[in-house]
Order: sequence, then structure tokens, then C-alpha cells
Amino acid sequence: MFRQTVATLGNSSEKAYREGYFRYMKIAVLVSGGVDSSVALRLLKDEGHELTAFYLKIWLEDELSFLGECPWEDDLAYVRAVCEQAGVPLEVVPFQKEYWERVVAYTVNEVKEGRTPNPDMLCNARIKFGAFYEYISDKGYDKIATGHYAWIEEVCHPAGCLPAVGMAGTRSRVEPGTTKQVLLRVSPDPIKDQTYFLSQLSQAQVSKALFPIGRMEKSEVRKLAERYELPNAKRKDSQGICFLGKIPFDQFLEYHLGKKPGKLIEYETGEVLGEHDGFWYFTVGQRRGIKLPGGPWYVIKKSAETNEVFISHGAHHELLARDMFTVGNMNWVSGTEPEKRELSVKIRHGAKMYQATVEYLANGMVKVILIEKDLGVAEGQFAVFYDGLVCLGGGVISASS
Repeated sequence: MFRQTVATLGNSSEKAYREGYFRYMKIAVLVSGGVDSSVALRLLKDEGHELTAFYLKIWLEDELSFLGECPWEDDLAYVRAVCEQAGVPLEVVPFQKEYWERVVAYTVNEVKEGRTPNPDMLCNARIKFGAFYEYISDKGYDKIATGHYAWIEEVCHPAGCLPAVGMAGTRSRVEPGTTKQVLLRVSPDPIKDQTYFLSQLSQAQVSKALFPIGRMEKSEVRKLAERYELPNAKRKDSQGICFLGKIPFDQFLEYHLGKKPGKLIEYETGEVLGEHDGFWYFTVGQRRGIKLPGGPWYVIKKSAETNEVFISHGAHHELLARDMFTVGNMNWVSGTEPEKRELSVKIRHGAKMYQATVEYLANGMVKVILIEKDLGVAEGQFAVFYDGLVCLGGGVISASS
């Protein structure tokens, strides 16, 4: 299979393989039970690397089992089947404590402060390439591989680095006396691209990362899953928040924050139209869950101090439009602030990018001016910056104007 894989990449990749530019490594492969990480595992297996698969048990259903089903058992069953089929050893690592301390507690606190957090943004930096890397740091692993849709390119200064080749991205050679920088590049599948969720990785973390399917489209990954006859080849993609699984986020919030009746107020008139169960159940721009006649209604703003939620009729949803905001808690993947001021920015996961002018402020924050307005820019969300197809990093939206 590996010979076939190399052949599909063209003569340059085959030449690189013959001349020894591929480096066989000891790799920790994070598997979730989904198709993407399973195909990544099989591709690396075909290349002949020394592999150990790891399943991180991060779900909170053990603690919140009364809220719903417990899908991690299904996930782990698929993981075991895939690893047994591939002949790769598997280790299950309980990480609920680390998740609570590094991701969940942050999420709860942000919601209490009236912001709109995205816990999935932190899973990679703080857990997969954070706590997990700490866990394996003395075990001699060269790389941590995942099923993310993104790819990595090494560039050298001065020139002398060989270009990146190979489907699994396991090759690179830096000539003696050169230094390397690792770029995080966008997947060719704009819908599945996950650089948004990887934007909080540091240069050291990206250097350890390996994304075997990162230069593929989802349709190609599905075809490989069928070719490998994977037990989960037809399994649907997971859509839940990283640590909750099938548990609805509102139920998670109710468990931790409870209910607190407050006023639903029409933004334009100040008229009280009804009650809600707590401002933390609402996000700026939200339409779902406002159970009032005469809709659609949109959340315009909310107050953590007064527990009031301000809404507006659909005809006035343009009030949500913003083209200027600031971003704090910045993480630049390269470790340094870019020089360019004309960049692209994503305000949420998806294919949509906005062209923007940025201003780097003295306090490390970034002022962003979009060339077109976006509906629903909310404090606590992440803005991620791009220079062409290179993900530069991102931070937390702190204010709108």
C-alpha cells in the first residue's frame, strides 16, 4: 500500500523516498474512533513507522451520565477494532481531570462572565499537544499524529531545506547550520479545514505535530477507509463539543450554573417581552430558543450584571453587524507578530474568511477592521488570522465597536 501511496504522489516523492529523505519515526497516534484518525493510523502503518495508538478518555459522561447517553464506549470499541485490524498497540489514557482543569473550568468561567467561549479551540493546545505531550515526553516519541485537516511545511533560513514531500508528511531534512520554521497550512478541503482549531498551537507544538490526511479532501479519506475495510468506514463524523459528546451544551450549563429567571427586553423599545432562564444560555446573534411570537428574534446583547437579554425583531438584525473589534490573548504560531497588516481572518470555524486590515497595539492586542460587516461578532469567540493559505495564529475577541 505504501508503494502505491508514494506512486500517486509523483516522481519527486518517489525520488525522495529512494534517496532516504523519508525518516521512519516513533509516533504516538491519537485515535478517536472516527474515520479521519483511523485512516491517519493506517497511512502511517503503511509507511512502516513504529506506532502506538492512544485514546484519550476526556468525556464527562461518567460524571454527567444522568443527562444522556455515553458515546465514549462506542468510540473506544471502534478504536479497539481499528487497532486490532492494523496490528497497532493501544493505550487508553484517562484525561478527565486534565480536561476539567485546562478546558472545562475555563469554559464555565467565560460563560459566567457573559462571553461566548469555544472550548474546542483549547483542546489541541492544552490537551492533545499539551497534557498528552507531557504524558509521553520521556517515552522517546518523535511526533504526535492526529486526523486533523491541515498540513505542515518546514521552511529554512538560510535556504537549504528540502521541500516537504510524502502523503503522511513524515519527511523533511534540515541541512546542517540552518534553522527551521514550521508553517501551519490550510487543508485543500475548505469545509473540513481545521486550522482554525489549531491556531493556538505554539511553534514547538506544531513542530511535534503530524497530520497524515491534512492534504486530502474528505471524499478521499472516505475512499481510503473503504479500501482499508475499516470497521468504522461508514461512521458519521462527530459534531459534539470535545468534552461533552452527545450531551447538549445547554444541559451542561444547567448542571453547572443552574437557572436564574431574567428579563427578555426588546432592544428598540425597552419593553419587557418575557422571561429567560439565565443570560448564559444566549449568544449574541442567536436566533434559536427565543420562544416568543412574531419572530424571528435575534439576541442583540446581554448583561451579566443584570441578567438581562436584549432581543430585536428579524427586520432589525442588521444591528448585529460589526466590522471592527479587538483581539487579545494572542498566540502567533511562529512565535512572533507578523509584519503584514493586510490579512484574512476567520471569526468562526468554516470556509468563510474576511479580508481585513489589522493594527498591532502596544499591549499585544490586535485591532481588526473588516472590509465587510459580520453578523454576530461576540466577545469570547476566537478570531484567527491567515496570510494566504498559512494560518498565523489567533486570539480572543475582547470588544466590538
